[in-house]
Order: sequence, then C-alpha cells, then structure tokens
Amino acid sequence: MRPADHPSAPEGWGRAEGPFSGRGPLPPRARLLLPVVVSLVIGVGGTVFQLGGLRMWGLATWHPVVALAFAVAGPLLLLAARRYPGPTVAAVLAVTVADVLVQPHVVAPFAAAAFAIVLALARGARVWTFASVAGAWLAGLAGLSLIGEEWPPPRLVATTVGLIVALGAGEFLRTRRLRIRERQLLWQRRREDAAAEERVRIARELHDVLAHSLSQISVQAGVGLHLLDAQPELARSALESIRVTSRTALDEVRSVLGVLRSDDPSRSATVGAADLPGAGRTPQPGLSNLPGLVDSVATPTMTTSLEGDIDLDLPPATQSALYRIAQESLTNAVRHAQASAVVVRLKPLPGAVELTVSDDGVGLERTEPGRGMLGMRERAELLGGTLDVGPTEGGGTTVRATIPRRRP
Repeated sequence: MRPADHPSAPEGWGRAEGPFSGRGPLPPRARLLLPVVVSLVIGVGGTVFQLGGLRMWGLATWHPVVALAFAVAGPLLLLAARRYPGPTVAAVLAVTVADVLVQPHVVAPFAAAAFAIVLALARGARVWTFASVAGAWLAGLAGLSLIGEEWPPPRLVATTVGLIVALGAGEFLRTRRLRIRERQLLWQRRREDAAAEERVRIARELHDVLAHSLSQISVQAGVGLHLLDAQPELARSALESIRVTSRTALDEVRSVLGVLRSDDPSRSATVGAADLPGAGRTPQPGLSNLPGLVDSVATPTMTTSLEGDIDLDLPPATQSALYRIAQESLTNAVRHAQASAVVVRLKPLPGAVELTVSDDGVGLERTEPGRGMLGMRERAELLGGTLDVGPTEGGGTTVRATIPRRRP
C-alpha cells in the first residue's frame, strides 16, 4: 500500500482525493504532468529571458547552468505532489528560497511554488502549506538581509500578492473538494437507505404472499386428506382451492420479483410491483379482493365473515395496505388462534378508515412481535396510520389498523 493510501497517514501524506485525485475530465497522468510542464516552461523561459537581459546590462550573476538548475528543480519536485503533497510544497518552497538567495537579481516567475501551494491545499495538507509558506517568507527576508540584498517594494508586494492568491486558490479547491465529497457521501447514504427500504419492502411482500398462501395450502391439504375417503367431493374442492391458491401466490411472487428485474430500480421504492415494466402480471390487491380473501380462509372448523362497505374511495396504496394487513391477520388466525370464527370489519372514520380483524381463539401467546406483525405495523405507519393488537372481549385477539384516507 502506498503511503498516500494508508488510512492513518498524517495530514498531507493522506489520500489524494477531490479535483486532483485522478477522477475528472483529464486522465490521471495528464493531471500529474500538466503542472510540471506548465511551471517548467514558465520557469525556464522566464529565467533564460532575464539572464539575457542581465548580461546586456552587465549585471553579475551566477553561471546560467545554476540558474537553469533552479528553474528545473522546482517543477520536477511536483511529480511527487500527488503522493506527498505536504513534503512536496516544503521542498519546492525551499528550492525557491535558495534560488532567491543565490541569484537575487533573477526575478524568476515561481510557477512551481504556486502550483505546489495550490495542490497541497487542495489535497488537505494545510498545516504543511501554511507552515512552509510562513517559513519560506521569513527565511527569504532574513537571508536577503544577511547577504546585504534588498528587494524593491514592487517586487515585495508582487510576491506577497502572489502567495496570497495561491493560498486563496488552494483553499477554494479544498473547500470545493470537501463539498463534492459531502455530496457524494450523502448520495451514497441515500442510495443505501433506498436499497435497505426496498429490501424491507420486498421481504414484507414475499412474507405476506408466501405465509398466507402456504398456510391456506396446508389447511386445505389437511382438509383434503381428512375427507378423501368419506367425502371425496369435498376433498376435490379442497384440492381445487390448493390449485387456485398456488397459482395466485405464484403470480404475486412474480410481481414482487419483477421489481428486482426492473430497468428502473429508482421507481421500485415508490410504486407497486405491478406498476413496473416486466412485473405487471397481477394488479396490486385492493378492497375489492377482500371478500374472496375472507372466503378463501374459511374451513369446516372456522367460519369467516366480512362486515362493512368495501366500496370506499381510497388510494390504491391505502387499499393495498388494508388488504395485506387483513391477509396477515387472517393467516395468523388460521395458524395460531385455534379460532372457530373470524370477523373482518371495515369502518369509515372522519378522514380515515379502520380495519379490525377479530377472532375468538386462544389469544396472544408471543411477547415479541414476529415478522408478520412488524410488516403490518410498517404498512400502517408508512401511510401515516397506526396498528394495535390486543385481546378480544370474551377471548381471542383483535388487530385494529387505522389509516388516513390520504397520505399526510
């Protein structure tokens, strides 16, 4: 692992992320070499131009090879800026100060120093950058004083303004990088939350469909076996019920799985499975399906009945939630209640509708809610409603769901 990639690396040695992290319109190698080439061209070209002017005026200067070496050293050090932005800005500024002290009459355009400052700040090496700039500035002024040289005020002001501009540009890029990163993390969290919600929704749908259908199949299979010899016609009716229930369950499972195969997964958390392309084998169940649901769970030992008006003007999502809550409640009654009668009631309320499923069975035995109970509560709460489960007067269990007519 590279030092820049280590999660515990110090500031400035850390991961190179953001606008200069290798992600953008230019290839990573081009983004690495662009500052090097630009600063090299500016530095070498400016140095050669000034050396020619100094020789024309007869001003003493160092050998041209030394001046060109300083002009080349800074840009070459930028090659390490991606992995080590902090040490790179310190090294480039050290070369810049040495260049000023060795040949104070060569006013080289220190493009490498500006690039090093901007790149280091953009990559988060703030301590390295500010400490290096302050140290280089003080060292340069002190060094010039010791060798008896003095910068003219225009050059001093221009250098100061250049450093401030470079620091400002670096801070701007750093802030922009952080904002982009925050937006990326927020988007990632939203995607993860949406995926988690969709997994819960699919699990809830599969549980409701499979638990109810398998419970019906189990009950009807038991009835068929019991009546096979004594009353074969009733046994045939039970087998027919198993066939219909299996086919319905298969269609509903296909509808739920159609969500996973959809070409537009972003819609799956907000629409029903039957609304998605490739999923519309069966419509989402509503209140019009309640009579068939109630009749389908009746057995020779348990009667079922539906009371209330099913022709209510409710949104499809509300109707589907009421249907699934009734379905799960009836499934629990068949599997656990040992009831002789189950009554499903629909009652309009001001701005809401109330569904109750009551049985005369053995009552609640579990202290912790199961998956089905959690699924019913989630369905009600997602639409701004409530769900209560408690004992029925005289024995048994009552499930009561109250859901607003319109989502709040």
